[in-house]
Amino acid sequence: MSDVLLVERADHVETWTINLPDQRNPISGADVIEAFETHARRVQQDLDVRCVVLTGAGKAFSAGGNVNDMREKAGMFSGSPWEMRNGYRDGIQRIPLALSECEVPMVAAVNGPAVGAGCDLAMMCDLRVASTNAWFAESFVQLGIIPGDGGAWFLTQAIGPQKAAEMALTGDRVDARKALDWGMVAHVTEPEDLLDEARALAARVAKNPPHATRMAKRLLKESRTNDLRHVLELSATMQALSHHTEDHAEAMDAVLNKRSATYRGR
Repeated sequence: MSDVLLVERADHVETWTINLPDQRNPISGADVIEAFETHARRVQQDLDVRCVVLTGAGKAFSAGGNVNDMREKAGMFSGSPWEMRNGYRDGIQRIPLALSECEVPMVAAVNGPAVGAGCDLAMMCDLRVASTNAWFAESFVQLGIIPGDGGAWFLTQAIGPQKAAEMALTGDRVDARKALDWGMVAHVTEPEDLLDEARALAARVAKNPPHATRMAKRLLKESRTNDLRHVLELSATMQALSHHTEDHAEAMDAVLNKRSATYRGR
């Protein structure tokens, strides 16, 4: 498991690297799925991890599903329609659920092609930084299939229904500059600067109290599918909790005394 998803730590930021460059970093294998689940659960329990940067080894961010397995009807693509349905539910769909349930903010550093489920994986992150070598494609229809990993939901949330429909119904590529224009990514940078840019963005998140950033992420997610009254009620509850944290008191004292704050996740 440790071989397919490499984890590095610097201060309060972890970098996760999908490490299957010879296969363009597919994410449909059982070992990759297990690695995402395991590390998402781990950082959720560790308040010292305040942001995660996700990238791919080699020239691709992620090619999504394993096309060879698809062609051979192997792995999660094997069996009857009923068995294949369960293959998706018990397989790749565990990744969006694991990342959605993890409240640690995540930054995708998209170093190259993000195709199919790889495009959807980038959309599962809270923020995205793209290399000029990156491009995105919701390419399922070009293979005669549909996004089975929740991509229709994530893509619509990221760029709105019209642009999502254009990508999902044509399968065409969107380059980094167009992705920036569409609001799909927050920043575009040269390839050699990508990780530095993504980690700098992650550090800007990680400098804040972890309870506050985690609850802010949860509020943003709840706001996508719930009405105003629900979000206001949840906001009131989370705000009350925030006011009683040690980190809030530390932040107030630092502001009033014009000094840097030190947060402990308490």
